[in-house]
Amino acid sequence: MRKKQNYVNNSRLLESLKEYLEKYKVHNKTQVSDYIGECIQSIATKLANRPNFINYPFKEEMIADGIENSLRYINNFDPSKSSNPFAYFTQIIHNAFVRRIQREKTQLYTKYKLINQRIVHDFHDVENLNVTKYGSEYSDSNMHDFIIKFEAAQEDKKERIKKYAKVSRKHNFEEIFRRIMEECDGEEQDQD
Repeated sequence: MRKKQNYVNNSRLLESLKEYLEKYKVHNKTQVSDYIGECIQSIATKLANRPNFINYPFKEEMIADGIENSLRYINNFDPSKSSNPFAYFTQIIHNAFVRRIQREKTQLYTKYKLINQRIVHDFHDVENLNVTKYGSEYSDSNMHDFIIKFEAAQEDKKERIKKYAKVSRKHNFEEIFRRIMEECDGEEQDQD
């Protein structure tokens, strides 16, 4: 049975990164080698073709964001802490994809909200009503469903942030109280 060959050689990528980082320490501005660039591009392209990312119409922008972020944070890779640059770049690229999807959803929400307002305005202005001019992409039910889901997700996010803020404030208060009590106990022991 033949051994499966990976599309990125992790050990070779690690050695190339070590060489790059050494040059960067000396010259502070160094060009990334072709091999590192090819690896980053391969990782971004393969990740974009995974089932959870493949059907987005802005896939090229996602790949570009992933490559850009990888190059931006390449100097943060520390070979003394990790020997897996493949995982490092995969995580950076994945996070870039998620950020791009969120930005695109926000833009789509804004677009749908404006179109929905225009449709409502046209509906009330019967003389100018032309439902077909918006096309099937902007059908009232598709837009309405997207708007409702997006707004619900935003509300859920706000609630989670509020809950986290309450927990962290409570935790900070309890931590401060504990430290004060420890200091008071220490002072009492010193007085004895």
